[in-house]
Formats: sequence, structure tokens, C-alpha cells
Amino acid sequence: MADRFDNQIDTLSQPARDAFAITPHATNEVDPLPKAIFIGTGGNITLRAADSGADVVFKNIASGQILDVRARFVRASGTTATDIIGLA
Repeated sequence: MADRFDNQIDTLSQPARDAFAITPHATNEVDPLPKAIFIGTGGNITLRAADSGADVVFKNIASGQILDVRARFVRASGTTATDIIGLA
């Protein structure tokens, strides 16, 4: 199938072209760096944003919510949300 948008420049404001499971981990970076994160089953998510020097906790994230944050790390400790999908 032809992609009419294949010649478009991919920017943060463009829709994601890739979706992949994110498994929270103590030290592993999220690769590729996502444009946003989809939370399948709600809870808390501990992450470090791409340009941040410290982790933050997003509390009480609803199931089905998209976080518009470029997360370099999604930590296992403190993360209770599951079915996390990276959108890149």
C-alpha cells in the first residue's frame, strides 16, 4: 500500500509512525525515544523526560490516556500503570 505521507518530514507534531511496548526498568533507556506514551491500564508512572535530570511521578493516570512527554526512562520502581506503549 502506498503511503501518501512517506515524503513528509517527521516532527513532534506529526502523528506517530511507530508503536512499541515499554517495559519499565530500573536503568534501561526507552529506545527509540518516543513522542508520547499511551497508558493502557492506569496507575502511577515514574519517568525521566528526555532533557530532565530527575525522575518525576505522574500519579493516577487514567487507562487509555496519552502522556505528551518524551520519556528517556520509565522506571520500574514507582510505576503501577501497565500496558505502556511508546509512540514514536
